[in-house]
Amino acid sequence: MNGYDDMACTTTITTNTPTREENGLKLSLTDKPIVEIIKEAIHPKAPDDAFYICNLTQLVRKYEEWTAQLPRVTPFYAVKCNDNELVLKTLAALGTGFDCASKAEMGKVVNIGVPPSRIIYANPAKMASHILAASAMGIKTTTFDNAMELHKLKKLYPDARLLIRIRCDAVKAQCQLGMKFGVLPEEAPKLLDIAKELEANVVGVCFHVGSGAQDNAVYGQAIAKAAWLFEIGRGLGFDMNMLDIGGGFPGNAGTEISDIARVVNAALDEYFPEGCGVDIIAEPGRFFVASAFTLVTQVHSLREIEDSEADGGKRFMYYINDGVYGSMNCVLYDHAVVTPRPLKLAGGDASGGGGGFGSSGGFSNNGQLYDSSVWGPTCDGLDQVCSNSLLPEMNVGELIYFNDMGAYTIVAAGTFNGFPVPTIQYVATLDTWLTIKALRSAKNLFVDNVPVFTKAAVGCNRDAVGWGMEDMLHPQLNSTFSAY
Repeated sequence: MNGYDDMACTTTITTNTPTREENGLKLSLTDKPIVEIIKEAIHPKAPDDAFYICNLTQLVRKYEEWTAQLPRVTPFYAVKCNDNELVLKTLAALGTGFDCASKAEMGKVVNIGVPPSRIIYANPAKMASHILAASAMGIKTTTFDNAMELHKLKKLYPDARLLIRIRCDAVKAQCQLGMKFGVLPEEAPKLLDIAKELEANVVGVCFHVGSGAQDNAVYGQAIAKAAWLFEIGRGLGFDMNMLDIGGGFPGNAGTEISDIARVVNAALDEYFPEGCGVDIIAEPGRFFVASAFTLVTQVHSLREIEDSEADGGKRFMYYINDGVYGSMNCVLYDHAVVTPRPLKLAGGDASGGGGGFGSSGGFSNNGQLYDSSVWGPTCDGLDQVCSNSLLPEMNVGELIYFNDMGAYTIVAAGTFNGFPVPTIQYVATLDTWLTIKALRSAKNLFVDNVPVFTKAAVGCNRDAVGWGMEDMLHPQLNSTFSAY
């Protein structure tokens, strides 16, 4: 309908999801698609708060895709992308490593039980207290790209395992990183000479072609340059045994990494053949989490503007309950372009009550699309989510949701003007449930096939499991699993 195929719904909001009590918590059961989950997640007691739906099944599918496409490359998830604790615990259960940039990130990962050997401190410019924290936690592998960092590490963490970071930029990337980090490959041998003089423990090479890279060939070029440096390092007596190919892998729905994988696999076969004694890792972030999160917002105000030059003779400004100071910071910091999708709920408003607040007393659904802009809730004029979108006429109380909102969104959200960060509600399929159960059952976390999670609502039925579906309704419940 009007290009929004997943919006074609004609039923009013009803809550038919089975629930049960387990360990004193209400457990929500669901096997419905995202639009139906959104409907049932709405509650009249909290109609004004934006919230996320996190599909944990996507994390498992992404892990399966990664291992199928890049079987020789161990993913070290970039915590900075989305540090949600349940995401971290799910990825840890699957077997990923973790790329951390600060002592807080390292501490968060260590505290969920990840061994230090599965963590890389991948920040080439580190504060002294953070280096000491890495040492105290036993996290030995870290990166450098300049002489000062080598001297700092020699003094504060002489036993650290070091990767020299080289610069090899994608021609086009969502966020370029080379202007800040990475030594030019031709200058890297000088750094290796300094490392030799300092008796540093250089063990490999790393690079990052740019976040959200759109240049597949650059991976092959960077791997070739890394192989050249491996030979120089070995000539200096270093035990070169690790290659980190960084991030840049796409994660939005409809994207895939097969083309990148072909380039990477071919380059690895040529320069680092299987059995060569080199561990290959990468730092994917948005690849794992982008498509796993859907943000649900509500139109709380609107402005109708007469415009004879616009289609339909008018245009609209819609004000929603999350913006660039919250989850939509990705528009500013991650150069994201978000797509608003109205959830047309004929016969009832977004909170499950009667009609909307428009002059007609109901929801407009005449098929006409209008030039529209979408704005966040704060008092700042900068708080614009979308400047020019074609949207149907909507009323106050209707919902707008945004797909692919898991990467570089909630992790950087703030509470400017007093507006809260959205809560998160979790869902997963039975396959995901069985996978997690198989990985975690050895720790006795299950009673009657239901996990004993003391800080989240959990439930399962024949087809699916819903995790944390009551979080928005019960703010006192933490959205993380203490025993997971």
